[in-house]
Amino acid sequence: MWRDRTSRSDGRGGSGSWSSPRGRRGSLPVGCTTCVDGGSPRLGRARIGAGDGRTAYGRAAVVDGGARPGALYRKVAADLGREITEGAYGSGGRLPAEGELAERYGVSRGTVRQALSVLRADGLITSRRGTRRVVLRTSQVQSFGELLSFTRWARSIGEEPGSRIVRVENEERATAAEREQLRLAEDARVCRMVRVRSLSGRPVMVERTVYPEAVGALVAGLDEGAVSHTVRLEEQGVLFADAQHTVDLVRADEEDAELLGCRPGDPLLRERRRSTDPAGAPIEWSEDRYLPGTVAFTVHSSAAAGTLARRPGMPPSG
Repeated sequence: MWRDRTSRSDGRGGSGSWSSPRGRRGSLPVGCTTCVDGGSPRLGRARIGAGDGRTAYGRAAVVDGGARPGALYRKVAADLGREITEGAYGSGGRLPAEGELAERYGVSRGTVRQALSVLRADGLITSRRGTRRVVLRTSQVQSFGELLSFTRWARSIGEEPGSRIVRVENEERATAAEREQLRLAEDARVCRMVRVRSLSGRPVMVERTVYPEAVGALVAGLDEGAVSHTVRLEEQGVLFADAQHTVDLVRADEEDAELLGCRPGDPLLRERRRSTDPAGAPIEWSEDRYLPGTVAFTVHSSAAAGTLARRPGMPPSG
């Protein structure tokens, strides 16, 4: 059972979709970069970053007597969020009453209300007070607090993931940008793969991934029908431990338009990601382009741990 050492908040959450005492939780602004630390509690994807499918929530841990009181509500929110994304309450279902939740976790009602505020900010529950909160299923949110594969994230929100390989270019000479991102030698070769990812049959994202030659050889040998390459690579000892993400806008090019059914020039949400293994060696560099309205990303930051960085944005380009 968790011990609640205080009944008052350490601070005040922000307005809109941001909420937390010391940091902020909410949708990631365009043009931001964040890094997932493999040392935090996590689920899936070889126990990486914080999990496996991006809001999938990590399993809450028991708080020891020395934990900061402000951390309790985040752990309650993480545990409830995990249950919601795993379908424990169902779409339109109701969470237990505040008093029941307080007794269940051994915390005060104030702590429970703070946890519920986090879930409201993530669009997982209704915002009405004085009644049992209703679970929503409209937000398809990926959290950078957990490093989840697309497949595991999709299943966590009740969608059926899909994958179609467009092309594979194996043993190609790496470009200067690829060598920089994957820390490769001048004459290194890579494997490039383009896939269309879908949610319950609806194309939502074009995934362009570059692998170092050794990892690429494993990828090229996978069954074309394999939905999750992450799981297959894990089975062969390739573990995804950390990732750095950069999110911005880009305009759809001709290939994007053909694969996603949009028009050339339409805005797409772009996530660029470099993943590393437990030793810190890069194992993939990916650029994923999502149709608008199909996904949102969240990030949690605090004054003590700066994992979110802002940098000047660039105009959307093809």
